[in-house]
Amino acid sequence: MNSRAPGAVLSPSNRGTSPCGVRADASDVDTQVGQLIARARVAQRDFAAAGQGALDTAASAAAWAIMEPSRNRRLAELAVRDTGLGNVDDKIQKNFRKTLGLLRDLHGRKTTGVIAEVAGRGIVEIARPVGVVAAVTPSTNPAATPANKIVNALKCGNAVIVAPSPKGYGACALLLRFVHAELARAGLSPDLVQMLPAPIGKAATAALMRQADLIVATGSQANVRMAYTSGTPAFGVGAGNVASIVTGSADLDDAAAKIARSKTFDNATSCSSENSVVIESGVYDAMLGALHRAGGVLLDARQARALANVMWVGGKLSGECTAKPAQRIAQLAGLDDVAQRRPAFLMVEESGTGADYPFSGEKLSPVLTVYRARDFDDAMSLVARIYAYMGAGHSVGLHGADRAQAVRLGETLPVARVIVNQAHCFATGGNFDNGLPFSLSMGCGTWGKNNFTDNLGFRQYLNVTRVAYPIAADVPDADALLADYFGRFGR
Repeated sequence: MNSRAPGAVLSPSNRGTSPCGVRADASDVDTQVGQLIARARVAQRDFAAAGQGALDTAASAAAWAIMEPSRNRRLAELAVRDTGLGNVDDKIQKNFRKTLGLLRDLHGRKTTGVIAEVAGRGIVEIARPVGVVAAVTPSTNPAATPANKIVNALKCGNAVIVAPSPKGYGACALLLRFVHAELARAGLSPDLVQMLPAPIGKAATAALMRQADLIVATGSQANVRMAYTSGTPAFGVGAGNVASIVTGSADLDDAAAKIARSKTFDNATSCSSENSVVIESGVYDAMLGALHRAGGVLLDARQARALANVMWVGGKLSGECTAKPAQRIAQLAGLDDVAQRRPAFLMVEESGTGADYPFSGEKLSPVLTVYRARDFDDAMSLVARIYAYMGAGHSVGLHGADRAQAVRLGETLPVARVIVNQAHCFATGGNFDNGLPFSLSMGCGTWGKNNFTDNLGFRQYLNVTRVAYPIAADVPDADALLADYFGRFGR
């Protein structure tokens, strides 16, 4: 296998190359991307034939590349420095916990060869790799999301080529250096994991999408739409805009603490952070008090207008406030009196939804919109209106003691997940205290213009071939199957 050392000093013959070894100034984008694909295919064919042990080793190597403490810190620091999004300590925690959880989910999973036999049906299932995966990743998680996709792809016998965001390029390139170092220790080819060269542009990303065998796209809806129209099979994610409902049966201080932790983690870079909280009227004032004790500062109408003026410019969410601390956002809005109170997050009361009410949408910052609902039915109706504007398909939170209400939300709202009495941004993508699989990419179903509702995981990186043997014929009786229908309506 290829033993080219990652991070080699550039010689006159390779000066100007990217970490994947292809010249960044090549004029023919399709040819340039084609070179990456060709190298990936050669490496992937040998790798996929090497057996489950090689796949497990590669996945572990890629995981340790980001989990090792000194490398984890370097990646977190570079991510925050280059993107200006989030904070270092939380990114360190995210990089480690998300990867550790993924390793737990993958441990002992068979992902090549025969994976299931259904004797009574004469079916044998065989796991097969998809080939070369195009992994489109966002600036909000420029190390954690690529690592998650790389581990999943390798576990299933695939090669992967990452298309990072322009701001996240440096962190992704450093991650690949670490991955290549670990693959080299295991005697595996660095061509199994590559990335597009700088400068990252739409043309190169589109070319990668066209030439790969599968696309897994996380990030902007523009990238997701590009993936869906590329002609290549694709898994994309929907827009986030999570709302959580607080009912009269909730432990208010517990709910407030969890919402606050979720709303402030990594300065709300996660699509799973609460953007709105809908509170039943009977506990509205008490819950506002609990949120205040958890670090929130409620703005008055004048302050909310000043905040809106800096958060949305020309109708678009401003990068000046995205994933910044609440104190800094207050300063940008000219709310020095609020900033002096060192808020953990800001709160704005709202009653409307839609484009004319920007606080009803996703904010990607520690700013929480607060709604008052008459009762649980009114709360459901409010959330439905919020999701009719933005966030359909993703998930909804519920704080309360009535388990039946959680089921009602799952039966009624356009959501793929109902998160009960948990800090939403940790729980939605899998956590050690719930049963959802660890992921940084959440499918939102047809509600969110996606083709799946799962947390994106290893099964999306596999083909499954089914062998069907003959079994004893099982021909049903039509009269028996239609007996109920005939009994009610006749023949």
